[in-house]
Amino acid sequence: MKFSSEKVAFGRHETFHLRFSWLSKGFAAFQKNRELFEDVDSATVTLGVGKNMVHSIRYWMRAAQLIDPIDNHPTKLGQYIFESKCGQDPFLEDQGTLWLIHWLLASNTEMSTTIAWFFSKYHKTNFDQNELRAALSSYLQDSVKSTRRPAASTLKNDVSVLSRLYAKTQSAIVAEDALDSPLSELGLIVEYGKSAYSSFFEDHVDLPSEILGFAILELMSLEDSKIIPVEDLIHSAEDYVSPGSVFRLSEASFMLKLEELVRKYPDNFVLRETAGLRQLYLNEPMGSMELLDEYYTQSSKSMERAA
Repeated sequence: MKFSSEKVAFGRHETFHLRFSWLSKGFAAFQKNRELFEDVDSATVTLGVGKNMVHSIRYWMRAAQLIDPIDNHPTKLGQYIFESKCGQDPFLEDQGTLWLIHWLLASNTEMSTTIAWFFSKYHKTNFDQNELRAALSSYLQDSVKSTRRPAASTLKNDVSVLSRLYAKTQSAIVAEDALDSPLSELGLIVEYGKSAYSSFFEDHVDLPSEILGFAILELMSLEDSKIIPVEDLIHSAEDYVSPGSVFRLSEASFMLKLEELVRKYPDNFVLRETAGLRQLYLNEPMGSMELLDEYYTQSSKSMERAA
């Protein structure tokens, strides 16, 4: 969640962007067999994909913080969402889960560095892939240890995967490479021409305030603080990722979401302004998972009413 000059990763996706069924199917298979990804030949049969895609699925599950990359166990969050019998959203059907997965990827500076860099460090609204590569290369020259910098071809692949991960394809040809990622549903990057894209800071009314609150509580926990300047939440500060940038919220929209969070949970969150400095206080302790419980309880009730 904080950028480091040494803890970075590039190109581990095997040039494949995340597909719709990969997290659900991969997590279900991994739960049944913790050695799933150790026997690639067997995993190709279980998952119904080629060897390179097996490696890619494992990477995306780790980058999305569903599997611990060190002890090779499902994370608490992974089980909470995708556990087949009691997970909150095992088939990735809830829009809030997509926003949560996006945060988990874009805040994972160590395993999905290019994604984290784009959302917290790159704020140009219109760009093409050449501009992205040049900007990313420049950032790496200034901020990443020379021995940890990737080859130019790897950067090219990373930028290509980033765009396919978040932008709906404009191609009329339906091929495996053209299949959209679930994160393209969020509208965070829009393709408007050949290799031309836009990414605006907008309202994103479908972003639940609880998911924003989850991100804020994670940052507070990391910094071991119950007070955080609102400015640091809107813009990246001291090399931390920022929820405002990650969720591509305009400053006015961010404040509306934040005020909604404070209004819904007044015992926990308090906004104060002192000498022109706006700060968010965690008045009574609240765990990030508690906010997820609140969100999925409300989401479940909304679905019941709709039915």
